[in-house]
This record gives sequence, C-alpha cells and structure tokens, in this order.
Amino acid sequence: MIKDIFKAVKFPVVFVLILIGIHFYSTKYGVRLSHFGVYPREFKGLFGILSSPFIHGDWKHLFNNSVPLIVLGSALFHFYNRLAIRVWIYSIIFTGILVWLGGRPSFHIGASGLVYALATFLFFSGFIRKHKPLMAISMIVVFIYGGMVWGIFPKDEHISWEGHLFGAINGLFWALYYRDEGPQRKKYSWEIEEEILNNLDGIEIIYEEVTGVDDEMPFTINYDYTTK
Repeated sequence: MIKDIFKAVKFPVVFVLILIGIHFYSTKYGVRLSHFGVYPREFKGLFGILSSPFIHGDWKHLFNNSVPLIVLGSALFHFYNRLAIRVWIYSIIFTGILVWLGGRPSFHIGASGLVYALATFLFFSGFIRKHKPLMAISMIVVFIYGGMVWGIFPKDEHISWEGHLFGAINGLFWALYYRDEGPQRKKYSWEIEEEILNNLDGIEIIYEEVTGVDDEMPFTINYDYTTK
C-alpha cells in the first residue's frame, strides 16, 4: 500500500520540486523568465510550448498550481499508471500548441493548463469508462476543483484563460482517445453473452458447398462467411 502511494506521488512531487527550484533561482538572482513562455503566432514563442509550464509569475501563482498538480497527478499515476506519463506529456505539448495558435499576443506562463488537462481527464475518464471507482474519483475532482470551470472564461487580463480552456479541451480529448486503454469496467456474463449474440447477428453466409445426394449417404455442408 505504502509502496503504491509512493509510486503514484513520485513523479508529480519531483515535477513540482523542479518548478519550485526554477522559481527560487529566478527570484533569488532576479532572473526574469517570462520570455520563456508561449507567445502566440510568433517564432520566438515556440520554445514556450515546452518551457512555459515551468515558469510562474510569483510564489502564489506557483502554489496555486503545485497543490493540484500533486493531488491530480497522484490520482492519475495511481489509477492510470500506464497512461499517466503519456497524458501528462501530451497535455503539456498540445495545450502549448493550441495556446500558440489561438492565444492573445502576450507571454503565457504557468502550469495551469496542465492542471486543467489533468482535472478534465480524470473527470471524464471515469464516466466514459463507466468504472465505479474511477467515477468516484471523477466526483471527488468535481467536489474539490469544480470551481475551476470559471477559469476557462476571460475575466482577468493577467490570467491566461486560453491556457485553461485549451488544457481542459486536451484533457477531454485524451479521455476519449484512451477510453479503451487502462482500467476498464468489469463486464458481467450476461453482457458478454449479449456481445456474442450481436456479433452472430452480423454474420452473413456468402458461399456454401453440399456433398451427398440422398438421405442414406452422409453429407457435409461447408460455409464461408464474413461479417457485415
């Protein structure tokens, strides 16, 4: 149990420690890093697709992202272990790409896009899979972070609502894309039988061969078939 918990929290905690280290360095030595953010539709902003989640405006900004990254990230790595690293990395890359394509002409920084991607992935995955334990996680996400939904609307010019919106879109996309991978709902025997019957309904006989000429002689019937 403890080993599983440690395994789940390890990556999110290390990621957050890197964020803290970068911000500590920038504040201690007065190094301005905002120009490493995403600047939409400008060549200079392309590098920010990868670097922007590691840059934060102040300690409050960093703290607001760090806590949900650890909470949501731990849930992701615990319940979706084999998918977790892909969802994490793809959410960073594709959220950054969408912000670069559709964001306001300003430097967009912070890991909040990743936070929104993780939250929406965990929320929608549980219901898409109809997996009761995962649906419980979905409800917990809503209970704790339901207020995040307002962050996808423009209400403060200093907040990258585009990052929030595109992060949420990414989370939904990966929940749909990976719906058949990772933990799945247990299927009951009657559901399996129904699937078999449905498959049989899709069988079409396209060729038959009959040997034998009367009732006294043995005969065989051979079928070739395909599914409709």
